[in-house]
Amino acid sequence: MTVTRYLFAASALALAGAAAPAAAQIAPAADNSDEIIVTAARVEQAASEVGQAVTVVTRDEIDRRQAVSVADLLSTTPGVTVTRNGSLGGFTGVRLRGAEAEQTLVVIDGVRVNDPSSPGGGFDFANLLSASVERVEVLRGPNSVPWGSQAIGGVVNVITEAPTERLKARAGVEYGYADSVFAQGGVSGRSGAFSGALTGGYLRSDGISAAADGSERDGYRQYGATARLGIDFTDGIGLDLRGYWADSKTETDGYPAPNYVLADDPSYSTAQELYGYAGLHANFVNFRNRVAFTIADINRDTYAGAGATPSPFRGRSERYEYQGDFQPIEQVRVVGGVEHEDSRYRDASLRRSVGVTSVYGELIVKPIRPLTITGGVRNDDHDTFGNHTTFGADAALALASATTLRASYGEGFKAPTLYQLYSDYGNTRLDPETAKNYDLGVEQGLLGGRATIGATYFHRDTRNQIGFRGCSRAEQGAAGSICANRPFGVYDNIQRTRAEGVEVAIGLRPVDALTVSANFSYIDSQNRTPGTSFGTDLLRRPKETAAFVVDYRLPFGLGIGGTVQIVGDSVDSDSYGNRVQVDGYALASIRAELPLGDRFSVYGRIDNLTDERYFTVAEYGTYGRAAYGGIRVKL
Repeated sequence: MTVTRYLFAASALALAGAAAPAAAQIAPAADNSDEIIVTAARVEQAASEVGQAVTVVTRDEIDRRQAVSVADLLSTTPGVTVTRNGSLGGFTGVRLRGAEAEQTLVVIDGVRVNDPSSPGGGFDFANLLSASVERVEVLRGPNSVPWGSQAIGGVVNVITEAPTERLKARAGVEYGYADSVFAQGGVSGRSGAFSGALTGGYLRSDGISAAADGSERDGYRQYGATARLGIDFTDGIGLDLRGYWADSKTETDGYPAPNYVLADDPSYSTAQELYGYAGLHANFVNFRNRVAFTIADINRDTYAGAGATPSPFRGRSERYEYQGDFQPIEQVRVVGGVEHEDSRYRDASLRRSVGVTSVYGELIVKPIRPLTITGGVRNDDHDTFGNHTTFGADAALALASATTLRASYGEGFKAPTLYQLYSDYGNTRLDPETAKNYDLGVEQGLLGGRATIGATYFHRDTRNQIGFRGCSRAEQGAAGSICANRPFGVYDNIQRTRAEGVEVAIGLRPVDALTVSANFSYIDSQNRTPGTSFGTDLLRRPKETAAFVVDYRLPFGLGIGGTVQIVGDSVDSDSYGNRVQVDGYALASIRAELPLGDRFSVYGRIDNLTDERYFTVAEYGTYGRAAYGGIRVKL
């Protein structure tokens, strides 16, 4: 990226701040020590007791930022980078602190939703829209003790709309660029022993060309719904039922002959996602118990064109779990559980399954009131790879001076997926991925809670990271080579990778109507395998990212704001597997919302205000300047 673009981005932010003393942020400037975090230890904790780096995004911020895609919102949080393969609906990966997108564990309403049918077992954020989301917690760094495998980069914990004590309803619809329509609504409430919440959403867009050099628009469509039901049998004992459903269709581009370069073609894909949770809870004074069954079922089909025979991919995971939370005295808390998960994968020619049984325990102690220390251990007994034990520990010291010191150590473990082991590109010699991470952080509150500034240093070493690589002609012909008869490549372990860096976040709320936030992340992700690859940057990991968010509410109710996002240079591979540079970019957006009475409001935004031409993935297109407007109602 040129210096001029950086300067323009900073100027745009300054103008937004001057013209519209602006507003909502990524991390609230006000004191948030009493905010409840559930992702760190898998039980509710005050934020001041959590020694790990966690960012929280609330429904208010989703509405204020007018976000449609959860991934777009996450891309402006510390330590997070997002890439999307072209148009809306194209595969969208979220990387935490330079880890692989497939090393991000995603949980929706207590259900692990990473897709067993995807090559790396990752979650496609393309289909996660904001219609039903009430809250997102992003934990950065390995956290395998409470959550199990895949949490090498961290955890994204999504909570959908929860039941409310009194009847509430909301609805909204917007229209904009590329004939896009996004409609959403929800209702929640309680009656006696029953509580419930129901949301629905619909999105349709003509999109843009997935191929950067293409001219044919690739559209997207999704129907989605969530439901939550609670039944209280008696005080502290009840049943919880949760469900999530999404049906999506994405038009894509491919690699047609004779050049085999990404270009327009009539291909498309469909996906049906169904996630469910059924759990009983029994809470007895200082002993809380939960037993649950969860299911994640993903059906994906790809089509070469209209009327073509589909290529099916089916993934399903079923999980049985018990968790206990015992607090004998105020200063001591013990959390533990037992889990068993069965995962299945099926395509047109392959059918495989695997199981893992796990047990974990955590001890949370407060030797003195300001200090919270957490330590834990987990053992996973994998059908294929046997037993693996991981450890984790963290500490948080919340001083009366509004200073909070944090430190954590965490380990990660991720077994190869069934696709990586047994598909046409599979390798049964793969070893599991493991990681060790530590970080140190400090946060300081200022101006009576009107300002916060925080910084975190992290360092993660990963062994046997799994990646896809090409096979030379010599390797293809060598007897006993994993590349034998593999002209299109194979999955293989990278001996060592390393990611380290710094995350800095600032939040200001000088007056109630104005909020300003900024964050900067420096992430150096490298292949550390001895030999010719040593020191090379891992693909699609920009070293520098920054975001600035400002919002202001005028006395008569009009809310105005803006966002500037800056992403540095990165490296990717082209259609032929060659490493190519992807230039950095700066994006600016502005937004406004005007209330019409107590229940209605109209809003609008312009994304990519300067019509920047940029890439997040080599050869895939991105959106230019785009405007949207809509209306909301709350009852």
